[in-house]
Amino acid sequence: MAQFDVYNNPSKNTRDAYPYIVDIQSPLISEIVTRIVIPLGRLSHFKNEQMKGLTPEITYDGEQLLLLTPQIASVPINTLKKPVGSLSHFRDEIIAAIDFAITGI
Repeated sequence: MAQFDVYNNPSKNTRDAYPYIVDIQSPLISEIVTRIVIPLGRLSHFKNEQMKGLTPEITYDGEQLLLLTPQIASVPINTLKKPVGSLSHFRDEIIAAIDFAITGI
Protein backbone atom coordinates (compact mmCIF):
# COMPACT_ATOMS: atom_id res chain seq x y z
CA MET A 1 0.00 0.00 0.00
CA ALA A 2 1.30 3.37 -0.96
CA GLN A 3 0.34 6.84 0.08
CA PHE A 4 -2.13 8.40 -2.39
CA ASP A 5 -3.18 5.06 -3.85
CA VAL A 6 -6.78 5.02 -5.06
CA TYR A 7 -9.14 2.15 -4.23
CA ASN A 8 -12.64 1.32 -5.31
CA ASN A 9 -15.03 2.15 -2.51
CA PRO A 10 -15.62 -1.16 -0.68
CA SER A 11 -19.15 -0.10 0.36
CA LYS A 12 -21.81 -1.04 -2.18
CA ASN A 13 -24.26 1.29 -0.39
CA THR A 14 -22.21 4.46 -0.98
CA ARG A 15 -20.27 3.60 -4.14
CA ASP A 16 -22.53 5.58 -6.47
CA ALA A 17 -21.78 8.89 -4.74
CA TYR A 18 -18.28 7.96 -3.54
CA PRO A 19 -16.73 5.70 -6.18
CA TYR A 20 -13.21 5.80 -4.75
CA ILE A 21 -11.23 6.35 -1.60
CA VAL A 22 -7.66 7.66 -1.39
CA ASP A 23 -5.16 6.26 1.08
CA ILE A 24 -3.40 9.26 2.62
CA GLN A 25 -1.56 7.48 5.42
CA SER A 26 2.18 7.90 5.70
CA PRO A 27 4.23 4.79 5.01
CA LEU A 28 5.97 5.46 8.34
CA ILE A 29 2.91 4.09 10.17
CA SER A 30 2.17 1.10 7.98
CA GLU A 31 2.22 -1.41 10.84
CA ILE A 32 -1.22 -0.47 12.20
CA VAL A 33 -4.31 -2.39 11.05
CA THR A 34 -6.18 0.64 9.73
CA ARG A 35 -5.56 3.11 6.92
CA ILE A 36 -6.47 6.81 6.90
CA VAL A 37 -8.50 7.59 3.81
CA ILE A 38 -10.44 10.41 2.15
CA PRO A 39 -13.38 9.64 -0.12
CA LEU A 40 -13.59 10.96 -3.65
CA GLY A 41 -17.13 12.08 -4.39
CA ARG A 42 -18.73 12.57 -7.78
CA LEU A 43 -18.95 16.29 -8.45
CA SER A 44 -22.53 15.83 -9.67
CA HIS A 45 -23.53 14.60 -6.18
CA PHE A 46 -21.57 17.17 -4.17
CA LYS A 47 -21.69 20.52 -6.00
CA ASN A 48 -22.79 22.25 -2.79
CA GLU A 49 -19.84 20.72 -0.93
CA GLN A 50 -17.20 22.54 -2.95
CA MET A 51 -15.03 24.75 -0.79
CA LYS A 52 -11.89 26.30 -2.18
CA GLY A 53 -8.84 24.73 -0.61
CA LEU A 54 -10.74 22.14 1.42
CA THR A 55 -12.38 20.04 -1.30
CA PRO A 56 -10.18 20.28 -4.38
CA GLU A 57 -11.58 19.12 -7.67
CA ILE A 58 -9.67 16.14 -9.03
CA THR A 59 -9.97 14.52 -12.41
CA TYR A 60 -9.51 10.78 -12.15
CA ASP A 61 -10.23 8.22 -14.84
CA GLY A 62 -11.91 10.92 -16.94
CA GLU A 63 -14.36 11.88 -14.18
CA GLN A 64 -14.64 15.10 -12.16
CA LEU A 65 -14.46 14.26 -8.46
CA LEU A 66 -14.12 16.16 -5.20
CA LEU A 67 -11.62 15.21 -2.54
CA LEU A 68 -14.01 15.29 0.42
CA THR A 69 -11.45 16.15 3.07
CA PRO A 70 -14.05 16.84 5.81
CA GLN A 71 -15.03 13.16 5.53
CA ILE A 72 -11.57 11.85 6.40
CA ALA A 73 -11.83 8.46 8.08
CA SER A 74 -10.01 5.27 8.83
CA VAL A 75 -10.86 1.87 7.42
CA PRO A 76 -9.61 -1.61 8.28
CA ILE A 77 -6.67 -2.45 6.06
CA ASN A 78 -8.32 -5.68 4.92
CA THR A 79 -11.17 -3.74 3.23
CA LEU A 80 -8.73 -2.24 0.77
CA LYS A 81 -8.10 -4.62 -2.07
CA LYS A 82 -5.89 -3.94 -5.07
CA PRO A 83 -5.31 -0.23 -5.82
CA VAL A 84 -6.84 0.97 -9.08
CA GLY A 85 -4.54 3.96 -9.48
CA SER A 86 -2.66 6.72 -7.76
CA LEU A 87 -3.16 10.40 -7.07
CA SER A 88 0.48 11.02 -6.20
CA HIS A 89 0.53 13.70 -8.91
CA PHE A 90 -2.09 15.57 -6.79
CA ARG A 91 0.09 15.31 -3.66
CA ASP A 92 0.39 19.07 -3.17
CA GLU A 93 -3.38 19.62 -3.45
CA ILE A 94 -4.17 16.74 -1.07
CA ILE A 95 -1.64 17.87 1.55
CA ALA A 96 -2.88 21.48 1.23
CA ALA A 97 -6.50 20.35 1.77
CA ILE A 98 -5.55 18.37 4.88
CA ASP A 99 -3.49 21.28 6.18
CA PHE A 100 -6.41 23.66 5.56
CA ALA A 101 -8.77 21.34 7.44
CA ILE A 102 -6.45 21.24 10.43
CA THR A 103 -5.00 24.75 10.54
CA GLY A 104 -7.43 26.84 8.50
CA ILE A 105 -4.60 28.20 6.37
